[in-house]
Amino acid sequence: MVCKYWNVLALDGSSWQKINLFDFQRDIEGPVIENISQRCGGFLKFLSLRGCQSVVDKSIRTLAFHCPNIENLDLSECKKITDISTQSISKNCSRLAAINLQSCSNITDDSLKYISDGCPNLLEINISWCSLISENGVEALARGCKKLRKFCSKGCKQVNDNAISCLAKFCHDLMVLNLHSCESVTDASIRQIAANCHKLQKLCVSKCAELTDLSLMALSQNTPLLNTLEASGCRNFTDIGFQALGKNCKYLERMDLEECNQITDLTLAHLATGCPSLEKLTLSHCELITDDGIRQLAAGSCAAESLSVLELDNCPLITDRTLEHLVSCHNLQRIELFDCQMISRAAIRKLKNHLPNIKVHAYFAPVTPPPVTTGHRPRYCRCCEIL
Repeated sequence: MVCKYWNVLALDGSSWQKINLFDFQRDIEGPVIENISQRCGGFLKFLSLRGCQSVVDKSIRTLAFHCPNIENLDLSECKKITDISTQSISKNCSRLAAINLQSCSNITDDSLKYISDGCPNLLEINISWCSLISENGVEALARGCKKLRKFCSKGCKQVNDNAISCLAKFCHDLMVLNLHSCESVTDASIRQIAANCHKLQKLCVSKCAELTDLSLMALSQNTPLLNTLEASGCRNFTDIGFQALGKNCKYLERMDLEECNQITDLTLAHLATGCPSLEKLTLSHCELITDDGIRQLAAGSCAAESLSVLELDNCPLITDRTLEHLVSCHNLQRIELFDCQMISRAAIRKLKNHLPNIKVHAYFAPVTPPPVTTGHRPRYCRCCEIL
């Protein structure tokens, strides 16, 4: 009786409103998706097919037809699907709120046009690494999906200022924007985003090398809710921009400033006084940062309660004094110190004595043994010791 009852439950589509097949990605073939679709029907709300590379358009057509109430669909890395799949989704799934098309390399602007026409309630879309998508597709999406809150286009080289300006014009509720490696994006479109999308909370512009302090100043004046800024590789950002940001963006929690190599201790002084909620700060390869900057950060409003992760890889000017200053950061859980050659083991041990739960990621090259020259090829130690 128990087995029979369980079998009835298993075959009841209402029990399968959320399905994640990522763990079985290598085994999932088209017929499996089609059977699931027919069994779940209108009950299915969430389906993740991430990494299911055997799935083809035919299966997605069946899914869209039988599951019109689906709200969240993850097709990332389903490399065989094309615009035919999104056309079927557009025709049948008007309730769709989130779709992930990351690394679906055959998806083009037509897909965004289909979604724009058929999915007016869309809130989130990820088209990262869809290299065929251009400003034309993004413009169509923005015009038809004005409720959009999250837009990710990491690695989309054709997503440019015109595309982002359309998002700024039509999608005023945007809260998350990821433009990582959209290399042609400039201050012009970021300033429009800042001027029109006042709810913006998370922004990634890493590897957008054309951006300058003008973008930071626009954000500081118009996006007070900003809590995450990823700006790795933005080499034109300076202390001037971060001074403005620290002054007005009080809710900043996470900042990635790796390779912003023009910033100095002044940036840390501004963040220390203006960003009391700062939890994670990445300063790797910021080669002008010194012990005094860390001292000001450690004395700031974020240090005692908020700051939990600090990444200082390849900051050549910091010394053991930095670790002495960080003793007052009682919530600090992890610090990265790779290639900080003026940091000693003794200073790390001392920091751990004061903060016993902290994880320190660093390495010290062991002493290279003398070459062996008798009867063998010379051998040298090339390993590093990780603490």
